[in-house]
Amino acid sequence: MTRSPHGVILFNPRSAEHKHRIPNSILQVAASIQNDRSFALVDGNRERDPWSTIRDHLASGRYRYFGTTVMPGPQLRQAVPFAHRAKQEFPEVTTIWGGYFAANQHRTVLSSGVVDFVIDGPGDEAFPALLACLDRGKDPVDVPNLIWTNAEAIIRNRKAALPDMDELAALPYAALDEVYPLHQYLGRTFMGERTLAYHSSFGCPFTCSFCAVVPIYKARWKGVSAERIAKDVKYVKDHWGADAIEFHDNNFFVSEKRSVAFSELIMDEGMGWWGEGRIDTLDRYSDDSLRIMRNAGCRMIFFGAESGDDEELARMDKGGTQSGEQILRFAARMAEFDIIPEYSFVLGFPASSEKEVLDRIDRDISFIRRVKEVNPATEIIIYVYSPVPTEGSELFDRVKQAGFHFPDKLTDWLDPVWENFDLRKNPLTPWLTHRAIDRIRDFETVLNGMYPTVSDIKLDQRKRRMLQQISRFRYRRGAYSRPYEIKLLQKLWRYRRPETEGFEML
Repeated sequence: MTRSPHGVILFNPRSAEHKHRIPNSILQVAASIQNDRSFALVDGNRERDPWSTIRDHLASGRYRYFGTTVMPGPQLRQAVPFAHRAKQEFPEVTTIWGGYFAANQHRTVLSSGVVDFVIDGPGDEAFPALLACLDRGKDPVDVPNLIWTNAEAIIRNRKAALPDMDELAALPYAALDEVYPLHQYLGRTFMGERTLAYHSSFGCPFTCSFCAVVPIYKARWKGVSAERIAKDVKYVKDHWGADAIEFHDNNFFVSEKRSVAFSELIMDEGMGWWGEGRIDTLDRYSDDSLRIMRNAGCRMIFFGAESGDDEELARMDKGGTQSGEQILRFAARMAEFDIIPEYSFVLGFPASSEKEVLDRIDRDISFIRRVKEVNPATEIIIYVYSPVPTEGSELFDRVKQAGFHFPDKLTDWLDPVWENFDLRKNPLTPWLTHRAIDRIRDFETVLNGMYPTVSDIKLDQRKRRMLQQISRFRYRRGAYSRPYEIKLLQKLWRYRRPETEGFEML
């Protein structure tokens, strides 16, 4: 096969200020083109001046395409201005975006005039097919998973079936290691000294109306086989010393058979691991399966509990069989296997009045306290509801009726309030008053003081005990308002927030 002379820059914008994970998104794309053309990996997390590196690549004349992965939030701070600079300084270069933000906000992205194409979902087939069309000067009408413009009209090409992930090329870890030493991505977490970030599946088979995955994958899921996962993990362990794994799948545990087979394959590797799943899915796992997973190093599982109110769960279109009673029962069951359940709750959904919003928040707070009663080890993560454009869902219809809308211009997303919105720090929803937000945040502060997260590995036992001592009175009395003394200690000790920072990495 003749290699194309037109190379590709694959850019991962900065997403965090400190220890960084392997940029799996651009590695996945690089794997799809590594036999066809040259590529340059640029990780904004590891570059002091990433634009200078990108500009040097573009100025060399070897790269015709500039691909960027874009998640909502901090990545926009580099993605947006760099797209403008590339178009201004190198107008002949084609700019291609992928990721949740690009797909879910594609109208705003494409109308900006600085992004030419958006990959809507997996790019393993779409990206090389798009480049092949552009190399030949043809319109990409047959390229799947592509959103683009033609005569100012936005065109959404057909959705491709999810690929057989075992047939996809292996990620080019060695190519990344040549640019950024890979061992520097393997940081210390509560699971191990050198933690690998790994993605083993695409999508999720459910349709939660608040989830950014749903509009892209349409309730589809496809996973790598247990054998392939184990092979990849052992490869990174043997070459760079990984001893723990974070599975960044949207839903790792869809298949009990796969979960158990993977566990059995790495049973003797001494690796701790974490993944995301659904309560109603894992509650169907047998005791033997959960025991095998724990013996193989499963330390914690993240679950979207969302709410203890069955009517609210129905409005979220969670699908499956999850209920408030099941959430409580399963938390207790996990304690039997020494696997920490990490429950996330979403507070602040739209309602017809401020009183109804506050009443729902109070009910959720009471339910979270019940979870802690049945299993105090349960980690609780609280999000303030941030709408996602899941057209046709009852929840998104309620959001629009309440007067909420997203920015119309790409540059407007650079406003700090929208970055914080995407991190669920600063809700801009018209139904949430300051009183409601304070009620959520104050409870969260007291809860985290009473039950500090185990994933904050910098917080020693002395600090944990002190936080618990000053929080105990408030928690027992339900006196959450204005917990300034707890906030002061959390700020002083840089208490980490799992909901926005992920696991602490050293």
